[in-house]
Amino acid sequence: MVRLARWAAAVAAGLLLAGCGGPSGADGKMDKTDKGDEGRGTGSPVLPASLTSQRLDWHRCESTGDSPAPGGAWRCATLKVPLDWSRPDGRTIGVALIRSRATGGDRVGSLLFNFGGPGGSGVSAMPYFASSVSALHERYDLVSWDPRGVGASEGVRCRGDRETEAAETVDATPDTPAEEKAYFQDAADFAEGCRKAAGPLLAHVSTTDTARDLDLMRQVLGDDRLHYFGMSYGTELGGVYAHLFPKRVGRLVLDAVVDPAADTVGHAENQARGFQRALDSYLASTGEDPAQGTRKIAGLLTRLDAAPLPTSSGRKLTQTLALTGIILPLYSEPSWPRLTSALKSARQGDGSELLALADQYNDRDASGRYGTTSHSQRVISCLDDRQRPTAAETRRRLARFERISPVFGDFLGWDTAGWCHDWPVPGQFDTPEVSAPGAAPILLVGNTGDPATPYEGTRRMADELGRGVGVELTWKGEGHGAYGSGSDCVDTTVNAYLLHGKIPKGGKTCA
Repeated sequence: MVRLARWAAAVAAGLLLAGCGGPSGADGKMDKTDKGDEGRGTGSPVLPASLTSQRLDWHRCESTGDSPAPGGAWRCATLKVPLDWSRPDGRTIGVALIRSRATGGDRVGSLLFNFGGPGGSGVSAMPYFASSVSALHERYDLVSWDPRGVGASEGVRCRGDRETEAAETVDATPDTPAEEKAYFQDAADFAEGCRKAAGPLLAHVSTTDTARDLDLMRQVLGDDRLHYFGMSYGTELGGVYAHLFPKRVGRLVLDAVVDPAADTVGHAENQARGFQRALDSYLASTGEDPAQGTRKIAGLLTRLDAAPLPTSSGRKLTQTLALTGIILPLYSEPSWPRLTSALKSARQGDGSELLALADQYNDRDASGRYGTTSHSQRVISCLDDRQRPTAAETRRRLARFERISPVFGDFLGWDTAGWCHDWPVPGQFDTPEVSAPGAAPILLVGNTGDPATPYEGTRRMADELGRGVGVELTWKGEGHGAYGSGSDCVDTTVNAYLLHGKIPKGGKTCA
Protein backbone atom coordinates (compact mmCIF):
# COMPACT_ATOMS: atom_id res chain seq x y z
CA MET A 1 0.00 0.00 0.00
CA VAL A 2 1.37 3.41 -0.96
CA ARG A 3 0.21 6.91 -0.19
CA LEU A 4 0.42 9.49 -2.94
CA ALA A 5 1.67 12.45 -0.92
CA ARG A 6 5.17 11.37 -0.20
CA TRP A 7 8.70 12.21 -1.12
CA ALA A 8 10.90 9.42 -2.46
CA ALA A 9 14.67 9.32 -2.82
CA ALA A 10 14.73 10.34 -6.46
CA VAL A 11 16.44 13.71 -6.35
CA ALA A 12 19.25 12.44 -8.53
CA ALA A 13 16.68 11.63 -11.22
CA GLY A 14 15.21 15.10 -10.97
CA LEU A 15 12.02 13.97 -9.23
CA LEU A 16 11.17 15.40 -5.82
CA LEU A 17 8.20 13.39 -4.61
CA ALA A 18 6.26 14.42 -1.63
CA GLY A 19 3.66 14.33 0.84
CA CYS A 20 1.39 14.50 3.95
CA GLY A 21 2.19 16.24 17.41
CA GLY A 22 1.73 17.02 20.79
CA PRO A 23 -1.45 15.97 22.51
CA SER A 24 -4.79 16.64 20.87
CA GLY A 25 -7.25 19.19 22.11
CA ALA A 26 -10.99 18.65 22.04
CA ASP A 27 -11.27 20.58 18.78
CA GLY A 28 -9.00 18.16 16.96
CA LYS A 29 -6.16 20.66 16.71
CA MET A 30 -2.91 20.25 18.55
CA ASP A 31 -3.25 21.25 22.18
CA LYS A 32 -2.95 25.03 22.36
CA THR A 33 -1.96 24.98 26.03
CA ASP A 34 1.67 24.75 24.93
CA LYS A 35 2.31 28.45 24.39
CA GLY A 36 5.60 27.92 22.64
CA ASP A 37 7.85 30.96 22.89
CA GLU A 38 5.34 32.98 24.88
CA GLY A 39 6.60 33.42 28.41
CA ARG A 40 9.31 30.79 28.23
CA GLY A 41 11.35 31.66 25.17
CA THR A 42 12.01 28.04 24.24
CA GLY A 43 8.71 26.28 23.53
CA SER A 44 10.08 23.28 25.43
CA PRO A 45 10.76 22.23 29.00
CA VAL A 46 14.05 23.49 30.39
CA LEU A 47 16.70 21.38 28.71
CA PRO A 48 19.78 19.93 30.38
CA ALA A 49 23.17 21.27 29.32
CA SER A 50 24.04 17.78 28.08
CA LEU A 51 21.66 18.54 25.20
CA THR A 52 22.00 22.28 24.62
CA SER A 53 25.80 22.38 25.02
CA GLN A 54 26.66 19.22 23.12
CA ARG A 55 29.48 19.55 20.62
CA LEU A 56 28.86 17.77 17.36
CA ASP A 57 31.57 15.45 16.05
CA TRP A 58 31.60 16.33 12.35
CA HIS A 59 33.30 13.62 10.28
CA ARG A 60 33.39 12.27 6.75
CA CYS A 61 30.02 10.85 5.78
CA GLU A 62 29.56 7.15 5.17
CA SER A 63 27.41 5.56 2.48
CA THR A 64 23.73 5.15 3.39
CA GLY A 65 21.76 2.31 1.84
CA ASP A 66 22.36 2.45 -1.90
CA SER A 67 23.61 6.05 -1.79
CA PRO A 68 27.39 6.43 -2.01
CA ALA A 69 29.21 8.51 0.56
CA PRO A 70 29.23 12.17 -0.52
CA GLY A 71 32.69 13.56 -1.01
CA GLY A 72 34.05 17.06 -0.97
CA ALA A 73 33.13 19.29 1.94
CA TRP A 74 30.20 17.24 3.23
CA ARG A 75 30.43 16.20 6.85
CA CYS A 76 28.08 14.19 9.05
CA ALA A 77 27.33 14.16 12.77
CA THR A 78 24.82 12.81 15.27
CA LEU A 79 22.71 15.05 17.48
CA LYS A 80 21.38 13.69 20.79
CA VAL A 81 17.68 14.42 21.32
CA PRO A 82 15.23 13.21 23.98
CA LEU A 83 13.22 10.15 23.04
CA ASP A 84 10.30 11.68 24.96
CA TRP A 85 10.26 15.49 24.89
CA SER A 86 8.15 15.54 28.07
CA ARG A 87 11.17 13.97 29.80
CA PRO A 88 14.16 15.82 28.35
CA ASP A 89 16.54 14.44 30.96
CA GLY A 90 15.61 10.85 30.13
CA ARG A 91 16.66 8.47 27.38
CA THR A 92 18.12 10.03 24.24
CA ILE A 93 18.23 8.90 20.61
CA GLY A 94 20.49 9.97 17.77
CA VAL A 95 19.47 12.21 14.87
CA ALA A 96 21.78 12.06 11.84
CA LEU A 97 22.87 15.39 10.31
CA ILE A 98 24.77 16.39 7.18
CA ARG A 99 26.38 19.77 6.51
CA SER A 100 28.49 21.66 4.00
CA ARG A 101 29.92 24.97 5.12
CA ALA A 102 29.13 28.22 3.30
CA THR A 103 31.36 28.65 0.26
CA GLY A 104 31.69 32.43 0.38
CA GLY A 105 31.96 35.29 2.83
CA ASP A 106 29.28 37.28 4.67
CA ARG A 107 27.76 34.10 6.12
CA VAL A 108 24.12 34.35 7.27
CA GLY A 109 24.04 31.09 9.24
CA SER A 110 22.75 27.56 8.74
CA LEU A 111 19.92 26.84 6.28
CA LEU A 112 18.12 23.63 7.22
CA PHE A 113 16.26 21.63 4.57
CA ASN A 114 13.42 19.14 4.87
CA PHE A 115 12.60 17.65 1.48
CA GLY A 116 9.24 16.18 2.42
CA GLY A 117 7.59 12.88 3.16
CA PRO A 118 7.19 12.39 5.98
CA GLY A 119 9.95 9.84 5.81
CA GLY A 120 12.43 11.32 3.34
CA SER A 121 16.14 11.13 4.19
CA GLY A 122 17.73 14.56 4.18
CA VAL A 123 21.17 13.04 4.70
CA SER A 124 20.86 11.21 1.37
CA ALA A 125 19.11 14.03 -0.51
CA MET A 126 21.06 17.12 0.53
CA PRO A 127 24.24 16.50 -1.52
CA TYR A 128 22.15 15.89 -4.67
CA PHE A 129 20.09 19.02 -4.14
CA ALA A 130 23.05 21.28 -3.35
CA SER A 131 23.74 22.13 -6.99
CA SER A 132 20.24 23.61 -7.24
CA VAL A 133 20.95 26.01 -4.38
CA SER A 134 24.52 27.05 -5.16
CA ALA A 135 23.61 30.74 -4.76
CA LEU A 136 22.31 30.01 -1.25
CA HIS A 137 25.37 27.92 -0.45
CA GLU A 138 27.60 30.98 -0.75
CA ARG A 139 26.11 32.53 2.39
CA TYR A 140 24.62 29.58 4.21
CA ASP A 141 25.88 26.32 5.63
CA LEU A 142 23.62 23.78 3.94
CA VAL A 143 22.24 21.40 6.57
CA SER A 144 19.76 18.56 6.49
CA TRP A 145 18.94 15.56 8.63
CA ASP A 146 17.10 12.27 8.86
CA PRO A 147 14.13 12.95 11.16
CA ARG A 148 13.57 10.51 14.01
CA GLY A 149 12.31 7.19 12.64
CA VAL A 150 13.99 7.80 9.27
CA GLY A 151 17.14 6.35 7.72
CA ALA A 152 20.17 6.78 9.96
CA SER A 153 18.04 8.28 12.76
CA GLU A 154 16.56 5.17 14.33
CA GLY A 155 14.99 4.27 10.99
CA VAL A 156 12.11 1.79 11.07
CA ARG A 157 11.68 -1.23 8.78
CA CYS A 158 8.24 -2.78 9.31
CA ARG A 159 8.49 -5.72 6.89
CA GLY A 160 11.03 -7.45 4.71
CA ASP A 161 11.46 -7.30 0.95
CA ARG A 162 9.54 -10.52 0.25
CA GLU A 163 6.62 -9.38 2.36
CA THR A 164 6.67 -6.00 0.64
CA GLU A 165 6.56 -7.56 -2.81
CA ALA A 166 3.73 -9.87 -1.74
CA ALA A 167 1.80 -6.89 -0.36
CA GLU A 168 1.93 -5.24 -3.79
CA THR A 169 -0.43 -7.94 -5.04
CA VAL A 170 -3.12 -6.85 -2.55
CA ASP A 171 -5.89 -4.94 -4.31
CA ALA A 172 -5.87 -1.37 -2.96
CA THR A 173 -9.38 -0.76 -4.34
CA PRO A 174 -11.22 -3.85 -3.04
CA ASP A 175 -14.41 -4.83 -4.87
CA THR A 176 -15.39 -7.98 -2.96
CA PRO A 177 -15.58 -9.01 0.70
CA ALA A 178 -12.57 -11.28 0.19
CA GLU A 179 -10.48 -8.46 -1.33
CA GLU A 180 -11.57 -6.11 1.45
CA LYS A 181 -10.56 -8.64 4.09
CA ALA A 182 -7.14 -9.08 2.47
CA TYR A 183 -6.70 -5.30 2.22
CA PHE A 184 -7.31 -4.66 5.90
CA GLN A 185 -5.36 -7.74 6.97
CA ASP A 186 -2.34 -6.44 5.08
CA ALA A 187 -2.70 -3.09 6.86
CA ALA A 188 -2.93 -4.82 10.25
CA ASP A 189 0.12 -6.96 9.47
CA PHE A 190 2.12 -3.89 8.53
CA ALA A 191 1.07 -2.12 11.73
CA GLU A 192 2.14 -5.10 13.82
CA GLY A 193 5.49 -5.19 12.04
CA CYS A 194 6.01 -1.51 12.86
CA ARG A 195 5.13 -2.11 16.51
CA LYS A 196 7.73 -4.85 16.78
CA ALA A 197 10.38 -2.94 14.86
CA ALA A 198 10.00 0.47 16.50
CA GLY A 199 9.10 -0.41 20.07
CA PRO A 200 8.91 2.70 22.31
CA LEU A 201 9.98 4.94 19.43
CA LEU A 202 6.61 4.42 17.71
CA ALA A 203 4.93 6.86 20.10
CA HIS A 204 7.62 9.54 19.67
CA VAL A 205 8.02 10.21 15.93
CA SER A 206 5.38 12.92 15.52
CA THR A 207 5.81 16.15 13.61
CA THR A 208 5.83 18.01 16.93
CA ASP A 209 8.67 15.79 18.19
CA THR A 210 10.64 16.63 15.06
CA ALA A 211 9.87 20.35 15.35
CA ARG A 212 11.38 20.29 18.85
CA ASP A 213 14.38 18.39 17.50
CA LEU A 214 14.71 21.13 14.89
CA ASP A 215 14.89 23.84 17.52
CA LEU A 216 17.53 21.95 19.49
CA MET A 217 19.42 21.57 16.21
CA ARG A 218 19.25 25.34 15.75
CA GLN A 219 20.69 25.94 19.22
CA VAL A 220 23.52 23.44 18.86
CA LEU A 221 24.43 24.81 15.41
CA GLY A 222 24.77 28.24 17.03
CA ASP A 223 21.95 30.15 15.33
CA ASP A 224 19.74 32.61 17.22
CA ARG A 225 16.92 32.07 14.72
CA LEU A 226 15.97 29.23 12.43
CA HIS A 227 16.53 29.64 8.69
CA TYR A 228 14.66 26.84 6.97
CA PHE A 229 13.53 25.55 3.57
CA GLY A 230 10.68 23.05 3.75
CA MET A 231 9.14 21.25 0.78
CA SER A 232 5.83 19.37 0.71
CA TYR A 233 5.46 17.71 4.13
CA GLY A 234 8.37 19.93 5.16
CA THR A 235 5.93 22.86 4.93
CA GLU A 236 3.73 21.29 7.61
CA LEU A 237 6.81 20.77 9.77
CA GLY A 238 7.77 24.41 9.21
CA GLY A 239 4.30 25.58 10.19
CA VAL A 240 4.32 23.50 13.37
CA TYR A 241 7.75 24.88 14.23
CA ALA A 242 6.51 28.44 13.72
CA HIS A 243 3.59 27.77 16.05
CA LEU A 244 5.81 26.39 18.80
CA PHE A 245 8.66 28.87 18.40
CA PRO A 246 7.33 32.05 16.72
CA LYS A 247 10.09 34.22 18.18
CA ARG A 248 12.74 31.87 16.80
CA VAL A 249 11.51 32.15 13.20
CA GLY A 250 14.19 33.57 10.93
CA ARG A 251 13.84 33.23 7.16
CA LEU A 252 11.48 30.36 6.40
CA VAL A 253 10.49 29.22 2.88
CA LEU A 254 7.63 26.74 2.52
CA ASP A 255 7.33 25.36 -1.03
CA ALA A 256 4.55 23.00 -2.21
CA VAL A 257 2.43 23.88 0.78
CA VAL A 258 0.39 21.29 2.65
CA ASP A 259 -3.14 22.40 3.56
CA PRO A 260 -3.02 22.60 7.37
CA ALA A 261 -6.82 22.91 7.63
CA ALA A 262 -7.50 19.57 5.91
CA ASP A 263 -8.07 16.39 7.92
CA THR A 264 -7.39 12.86 6.68
CA VAL A 265 -10.38 12.78 4.34
CA GLY A 266 -9.83 16.38 3.26
CA HIS A 267 -6.22 15.67 2.28
CA ALA A 268 -7.34 12.67 0.22
CA GLU A 269 -9.98 14.75 -1.56
CA ASN A 270 -7.44 17.52 -2.19
CA GLN A 271 -5.07 15.04 -3.75
CA ALA A 272 -7.76 13.47 -5.88
CA ARG A 273 -8.39 16.95 -7.32
CA GLY A 274 -4.70 17.73 -7.62
CA PHE A 275 -3.73 14.56 -9.45
CA GLN A 276 -6.78 14.76 -11.71
CA ARG A 277 -5.83 18.32 -12.63
CA ALA A 278 -2.29 17.19 -13.40
CA LEU A 279 -3.63 14.30 -15.48
CA ASP A 280 -5.92 16.68 -17.38
CA SER A 281 -2.99 18.99 -18.10
CA TYR A 282 -0.87 16.06 -19.23
CA LEU A 283 -3.61 14.77 -21.55
CA ALA A 284 -4.18 18.24 -23.00
CA SER A 285 -0.44 18.51 -23.69
CA THR A 286 -0.69 15.39 -25.87
CA GLY A 287 -3.62 16.85 -27.84
CA GLU A 288 -6.15 14.50 -26.25
CA ASP A 289 -9.41 15.67 -24.73
CA PRO A 290 -8.91 15.34 -20.94
CA ALA A 291 -12.36 13.86 -20.29
CA GLN A 292 -11.96 11.27 -23.04
CA GLY A 293 -8.39 10.47 -22.03
CA THR A 294 -9.44 10.03 -18.41
CA ARG A 295 -12.13 7.55 -19.43
CA LYS A 296 -9.59 5.56 -21.44
CA ILE A 297 -7.14 5.37 -18.52
CA ALA A 298 -9.94 4.44 -16.12
CA GLY A 299 -10.95 1.70 -18.54
CA LEU A 300 -7.37 0.39 -18.67
CA LEU A 301 -7.25 0.22 -14.88
CA THR A 302 -10.58 -1.62 -14.78
CA ARG A 303 -9.25 -4.23 -17.21
CA LEU A 304 -6.09 -4.64 -15.16
CA ASP A 305 -8.19 -5.26 -12.05
CA ALA A 306 -9.52 -8.37 -13.73
CA ALA A 307 -6.47 -9.39 -15.77
CA PRO A 308 -2.98 -8.05 -14.83
CA LEU A 309 -0.54 -7.56 -17.70
CA PRO A 310 2.65 -9.54 -18.25
CA THR A 311 6.01 -7.76 -18.04
CA SER A 312 9.54 -8.51 -19.17
CA SER A 313 10.57 -9.26 -15.57
CA GLY A 314 8.04 -12.05 -15.17
CA ARG A 315 6.07 -10.07 -12.58
CA LYS A 316 2.54 -8.96 -13.28
CA LEU A 317 1.35 -5.38 -13.65
CA THR A 318 -1.67 -5.14 -11.37
CA GLN A 319 -4.21 -2.34 -11.25
CA THR A 320 -2.56 -0.90 -8.13
CA LEU A 321 0.95 -1.02 -9.61
CA ALA A 322 -0.30 0.55 -12.83
CA LEU A 323 -1.91 3.40 -10.92
CA THR A 324 1.35 3.92 -9.02
CA GLY A 325 3.21 4.02 -12.33
CA ILE A 326 0.83 6.68 -13.64
CA ILE A 327 1.27 8.77 -10.50
CA LEU A 328 5.06 9.07 -10.67
CA PRO A 329 5.48 11.09 -13.91
CA LEU A 330 2.73 13.51 -12.86
CA TYR A 331 5.07 14.90 -10.19
CA SER A 332 7.33 16.43 -12.85
CA GLU A 333 6.33 17.82 -16.25
CA PRO A 334 9.60 16.73 -17.94
CA SER A 335 8.59 13.15 -17.09
CA TRP A 336 5.31 13.28 -18.99
CA PRO A 337 6.78 11.67 -22.15
CA ARG A 338 7.62 8.59 -20.03
CA LEU A 339 3.94 8.33 -19.15
CA THR A 340 2.97 8.54 -22.81
CA SER A 341 5.31 5.70 -23.70
CA ALA A 342 4.26 3.55 -20.74
CA LEU A 343 0.54 3.94 -21.44
CA LYS A 344 1.07 3.11 -25.11
CA SER A 345 2.94 -0.08 -24.20
CA ALA A 346 0.29 -1.09 -21.68
CA ARG A 347 -2.48 -0.69 -24.25
CA GLN A 348 -0.46 -2.97 -26.50
CA GLY A 349 -0.34 -5.63 -23.79
CA ASP A 350 3.08 -4.98 -22.19
CA GLY A 351 3.11 -3.66 -18.62
CA SER A 352 6.89 -3.40 -18.30
CA GLU A 353 7.21 0.39 -18.50
CA LEU A 354 4.43 1.14 -16.04
CA LEU A 355 5.89 -1.45 -13.68
CA ALA A 356 9.31 0.22 -13.91
CA LEU A 357 7.73 3.56 -12.99
CA ALA A 358 5.90 1.93 -10.07
CA ASP A 359 9.11 0.33 -8.85
CA GLN A 360 10.84 3.71 -8.92
CA TYR A 361 8.03 5.23 -6.86
CA ASN A 362 8.04 2.27 -4.45
CA ASP A 363 11.83 2.54 -4.06
CA ARG A 364 12.46 -0.98 -5.40
CA ASP A 365 15.78 -1.74 -7.06
CA ALA A 366 16.55 -4.27 -9.79
CA SER A 367 17.46 -6.97 -7.27
CA GLY A 368 14.11 -6.71 -5.50
CA ARG A 369 15.25 -4.73 -2.48
CA TYR A 370 12.97 -1.98 -1.17
CA GLY A 371 13.80 1.21 0.66
CA THR A 372 12.10 2.15 3.91
CA THR A 373 10.82 5.63 3.05
CA SER A 374 7.21 4.42 2.97
CA HIS A 375 7.67 2.69 6.33
CA SER A 376 8.90 5.89 7.98
CA GLN A 377 6.16 7.89 6.28
CA ARG A 378 3.51 5.66 7.74
CA VAL A 379 4.81 5.55 11.32
CA ILE A 380 5.03 9.35 11.37
CA SER A 381 1.73 10.16 9.67
CA CYS A 382 -0.24 7.57 11.67
CA LEU A 383 1.06 9.07 14.93
CA ASP A 384 0.09 12.54 13.70
CA ASP A 385 -3.36 11.64 12.33
CA ARG A 386 -6.05 10.99 14.90
CA GLN A 387 -8.78 10.09 12.43
CA ARG A 388 -9.37 6.41 11.66
CA PRO A 389 -12.14 6.19 9.02
CA THR A 390 -13.90 2.82 9.00
CA ALA A 391 -14.62 0.64 6.00
CA ALA A 392 -18.29 1.53 6.20
CA GLU A 393 -17.56 5.25 6.27
CA THR A 394 -15.23 4.84 3.32
CA ARG A 395 -17.80 2.98 1.23
CA ARG A 396 -20.24 5.84 1.76
CA ARG A 397 -17.63 8.33 0.51
CA LEU A 398 -16.44 6.42 -2.55
CA ALA A 399 -19.01 7.91 -4.94
CA ARG A 400 -17.82 11.41 -4.03
CA PHE A 401 -14.16 10.43 -4.50
CA GLU A 402 -14.93 8.90 -7.89
CA ARG A 403 -16.75 12.06 -9.00
CA ILE A 404 -13.67 14.09 -8.09
CA SER A 405 -11.40 11.73 -10.04
CA PRO A 406 -12.45 8.62 -11.99
CA VAL A 407 -8.79 7.54 -12.01
CA PHE A 408 -7.47 8.35 -8.52
CA GLY A 409 -10.62 8.72 -6.44
CA ASP A 410 -11.29 5.08 -5.59
CA PHE A 411 -7.69 4.50 -4.55
CA LEU A 412 -7.50 7.60 -2.37
CA GLY A 413 -10.88 6.89 -0.81
CA TRP A 414 -9.86 3.42 0.35
CA ASP A 415 -6.50 4.76 1.49
CA THR A 416 -8.19 6.86 4.17
CA ALA A 417 -9.39 3.66 5.85
CA GLY A 418 -6.45 1.36 5.17
CA TRP A 419 -3.42 3.55 5.81
CA CYS A 420 -3.61 3.60 9.63
CA HIS A 421 -5.95 0.64 10.16
CA ASP A 422 -5.38 -1.17 13.46
CA TRP A 423 -2.47 1.14 14.31
CA PRO A 424 -0.89 0.27 17.69
CA VAL A 425 -0.67 3.86 19.00
CA PRO A 426 -3.40 6.53 18.85
CA GLY A 427 -3.09 9.49 16.52
CA GLN A 428 -2.59 12.89 18.08
CA PHE A 429 -4.64 15.43 16.11
CA ASP A 430 -7.04 15.93 13.22
CA THR A 431 -5.19 18.94 11.81
CA PRO A 432 -1.87 20.50 12.86
CA GLU A 433 -1.77 23.80 14.74
CA VAL A 434 0.32 26.30 12.78
CA SER A 435 -0.87 29.67 14.09
CA ALA A 436 2.21 31.80 14.70
CA PRO A 437 1.30 35.30 15.89
CA GLY A 438 4.35 37.51 16.20
CA ALA A 439 6.53 35.38 13.90
CA ALA A 440 8.67 37.01 11.23
CA PRO A 441 7.24 36.86 7.68
CA ILE A 442 7.30 33.36 6.16
CA LEU A 443 7.46 32.95 2.36
CA LEU A 444 4.85 30.50 1.03
CA VAL A 445 5.40 29.27 -2.54
CA GLY A 446 2.44 27.67 -4.34
CA ASN A 447 2.28 26.05 -7.77
CA THR A 448 -1.11 26.14 -9.51
CA GLY A 449 -0.43 22.77 -11.17
CA ASP A 450 0.88 20.92 -8.12
CA PRO A 451 -0.68 17.41 -7.97
CA ALA A 452 0.34 16.28 -4.49
CA THR A 453 -0.11 19.51 -2.52
CA PRO A 454 -2.74 21.43 -4.49
CA TYR A 455 -2.37 25.18 -4.76
CA GLU A 456 -5.29 25.99 -2.46
CA GLY A 457 -3.19 24.83 0.50
CA THR A 458 -0.98 27.91 0.13
CA ARG A 459 -3.83 30.30 0.92
CA ARG A 460 -5.02 28.13 3.79
CA MET A 461 -1.54 28.02 5.30
CA ALA A 462 -1.38 31.83 5.09
CA ASP A 463 -4.76 32.07 6.83
CA GLU A 464 -3.74 29.63 9.57
CA LEU A 465 -0.35 31.24 10.24
CA GLY A 466 -2.12 34.51 10.95
CA ARG A 467 -2.23 38.02 9.62
CA GLY A 468 1.10 39.45 8.53
CA VAL A 469 3.01 36.14 8.78
CA GLY A 470 2.41 34.17 5.59
CA VAL A 471 3.51 35.92 2.37
CA GLU A 472 2.24 34.18 -0.77
CA LEU A 473 4.20 33.69 -4.00
CA THR A 474 2.39 31.93 -6.86
CA TRP A 475 3.87 30.10 -9.82
CA LYS A 476 1.61 29.16 -12.72
CA GLY A 477 3.41 25.93 -13.50
CA GLU A 478 3.17 22.14 -13.43
CA GLY A 479 4.66 19.54 -11.13
CA HIS A 480 5.30 19.20 -7.43
CA GLY A 481 7.00 22.30 -6.04
CA ALA A 482 8.14 25.53 -7.67
CA TYR A 483 11.68 26.41 -6.63
CA GLY A 484 14.26 25.00 -9.03
CA SER A 485 11.56 24.00 -11.52
CA GLY A 486 12.56 26.41 -14.28
CA SER A 487 11.08 29.74 -13.18
CA ASP A 488 13.69 32.46 -12.87
CA CYS A 489 11.02 34.61 -11.25
CA VAL A 490 10.43 32.10 -8.45
CA ASP A 491 14.10 31.33 -7.89
CA THR A 492 15.13 35.00 -7.86
CA THR A 493 12.36 35.94 -5.43
CA VAL A 494 13.15 33.09 -3.04
CA ASN A 495 16.90 33.78 -3.19
CA ALA A 496 16.39 37.48 -2.48
CA TYR A 497 14.34 36.62 0.59
CA LEU A 498 16.80 34.07 1.95
CA LEU A 499 19.99 35.93 1.08
CA HIS A 500 18.96 39.52 1.78
CA GLY A 501 15.72 39.32 3.75
CA LYS A 502 13.81 40.98 0.90
CA ILE A 503 10.14 40.18 1.40
CA PRO A 504 8.10 40.23 -1.84
CA LYS A 505 4.73 41.91 -2.05
CA GLY A 506 2.08 39.42 -0.94
CA GLY A 507 0.24 37.84 -3.87
CA LYS A 508 3.12 38.12 -6.34
CA THR A 509 2.62 35.81 -9.33
CA CYS A 510 5.26 34.26 -11.57
CA ALA A 511 3.83 33.22 -14.94
